Amino acid sequence: MSVSQNKQIIWLSPKGEVIACVEKNKVMSENLEEIRQVCQDALDDAVLMGCDEQQVRQVLVGLIGDLVNFYVPQD
Repeated sequence: MSVSQNKQIIWLSPKGEVIACVEKNKVMSENLEEIRQVCQDALDDAVLMGCDEQQVRQVLVGLIGDLVNFYVPQD
């Protein structure tokens, strides 16, 4: 089940404007599906190796929280 099948995400700019570009939305959808699949594979592997599912989920959430935006506008 892909991310796009679950719900349609309306992407917003930092100013709250809707990102209406079809290609940008397509790229975002494809990126999310790739991320979902990699995370699913990692969870499956971890559980099969005997790791605690909840701990793996917490680590994955932590990875997302630690992402750095290298494109922060300079004032």
